[in-house]
Amino acid sequence: MAKKLKEYYNQEYCLFLGHKIASVYPPFDTGKFINLVSQRLEFLEFNDRQILIATALKACLPESYEQTLSIFIRILGPEVEGSLGMFSEGWWLWPVGKFVELYGDTHFEPSTAFSKELTKRFTGEYCMRPILIRFPEKTMRLMLEWSKDEHQRVRRLASECLRIYLPWSKKTDVALRHFDLYREILSNLRNDPDKTIQKSVANNLNDLYKADPLKFEQIITDWESPDMTKACAWIIKHASRTKNKDAMCSSCEER
Repeated sequence: MAKKLKEYYNQEYCLFLGHKIASVYPPFDTGKFINLVSQRLEFLEFNDRQILIATALKACLPESYEQTLSIFIRILGPEVEGSLGMFSEGWWLWPVGKFVELYGDTHFEPSTAFSKELTKRFTGEYCMRPILIRFPEKTMRLMLEWSKDEHQRVRRLASECLRIYLPWSKKTDVALRHFDLYREILSNLRNDPDKTIQKSVANNLNDLYKADPLKFEQIITDWESPDMTKACAWIIKHASRTKNKDAMCSSCEER
């Protein structure tokens, strides 16, 4: 039987993470950290495990949020090459991202800077969601910059964190309320050769169709042309899956 995702985040993992932090921050009390998680960890589902580990980290790290991020930066390790491996290589960083998600929403500059580094090793959209909600326009303008970043994982993050219905996250309508910026960000990415970015943009648009079909059509109409790139054509096709399904259902009902 395949190992469930939650089972990777067990006591052995916490010991690994504790030793990793202590190697760059000797005052870290790994024993205290293990005691804080050990009694409840095995009874929790995936997200609750992440929350438990993140809250235990907070109890064992400096009160200063920025000082804690400086410790996390030192354990991130090298960037992952290419667009693959964000989960196979960086999976152990999930509770670190959860820490930023839980405690970083009032710290715009340090949290966004850290999320940018984290996504080069793992993924950063969940860190960015609370920041997006608290600082919508400021975050959207930063994502506009990131949509032109030289690093493909940063460009993907510029799209992925804006999704209206991001899995494992609460719905947000920031994209609808700041639609012109949202459209510009996705337009910057519509011809990107990276497949993970194409999927992210397509999923964004599929979410948009579910929330506001008219806004979806505005973007698709603007992008469609006889000479559009293969990347753009693939995005439009993949983005239209719910629309096409709805059309098929309507057609069947009319028969």
